[in-house]
Amino acid sequence: MTANEIKIKSGTSVKDILGKIVRNQLFIPLVALLLLILFNLVTDPGFFKIALESNSDGNMVLSGNLITMIDYASELVILAIGMTLVTSASGGQDISVGATIAIAGSTVLRIVKTQSPDISGAKFAGIIIVSFLLCVVVSALFGAFNGALVAFFKIQPMVATLILFTAGRSIAAWINNNDNISITDKRFSYFGNFIPGISVPTPVFITILCLVIIAIVLKVTNLRLYSQSVGINASSSRLNGINPKVIKLLTFVILGICVAVCGFIKVSRTSSITYSVIANNIEMDAILAVALGGNNLGGGKFNLSASVLGAYVIQFLTTTLYKFKEIDSSSISAYKAVVVILLIIISSPFVRRWIDDMKNKREAAKKDLAMAAASADEALNNIESETGKESV
Repeated sequence: MTANEIKIKSGTSVKDILGKIVRNQLFIPLVALLLLILFNLVTDPGFFKIALESNSDGNMVLSGNLITMIDYASELVILAIGMTLVTSASGGQDISVGATIAIAGSTVLRIVKTQSPDISGAKFAGIIIVSFLLCVVVSALFGAFNGALVAFFKIQPMVATLILFTAGRSIAAWINNNDNISITDKRFSYFGNFIPGISVPTPVFITILCLVIIAIVLKVTNLRLYSQSVGINASSSRLNGINPKVIKLLTFVILGICVAVCGFIKVSRTSSITYSVIANNIEMDAILAVALGGNNLGGGKFNLSASVLGAYVIQFLTTTLYKFKEIDSSSISAYKAVVVILLIIISSPFVRRWIDDMKNKREAAKKDLAMAAASADEALNNIESETGKESV
């Protein structure tokens, strides 16, 4: 092999590796995350400072923008898990998750509010477990309601979930007779803040647990395969023995369970609830996280890791925007929307296909040019050969 051939092969190999990296579904969210890191390093070198400080309860906890971002991204990451599965199987999104979080949180407070703050630890633990399990059941039932409308009545997911999106917060207020509930027992706030003696926010551990559970479920069951099959072609999956209705219903139930966990964390953070404000617009962020991860919002194949990374990018962007005092808090959603839309467009399957098509066209043009050059060289050689013969 000549030196030129080795050089060409080496160049092609590097080009192929770079091409694979760029085409990877995690590339865009990773680049977005890197850009946010660089931007914050330039504008505020102390942005990533982490300190061990005493909180309002006198406990030593980790504090800093990075800890805040990871902490408050917990609910969004958990929602992104369920939203990714729903999107894959149904080809649509659930816009009622914010309202259902209000229902789940209100259910928890309904049980916990009647208890005295001086009850024993064992009894309090039992109350928390019961309230959480009931919260899961209620949220799963509402998820099943949405799933039934989509799977059995063939209503578009956004239209089907519009019912709870509209009525959910009223249902949450009705559960507690529209009372403003406030829990005075500090033990209740441990699940949304810090457990004494542990410096890392509790929601971070809950998020890790949820990610581990869904990873195990996808590993030991056929949920990933079935969801993708139904999302790609429901009729074909039915011919292969998969029940599309059951799979769609199941994904909505799983999303309902994710909503229950988020609702529990939300009310534990503040030990209270404001029905019209809690988890406001979180459904939009959850959908954006799925889209930013490069997943097809029309259903089919999905990458859960990309959705999780997308959720952290969105929360990172939110934390960055809140840092600037020049930006009014009411305008942050507009700034965030512009940035996220650009990222989603770049990471969308359509744009990726367009980039691949343009690349293929360029490669085809180069091949045609090389073939034309080779033909010209061959013709020139033939002419020179014939000229040489004539001269002889």
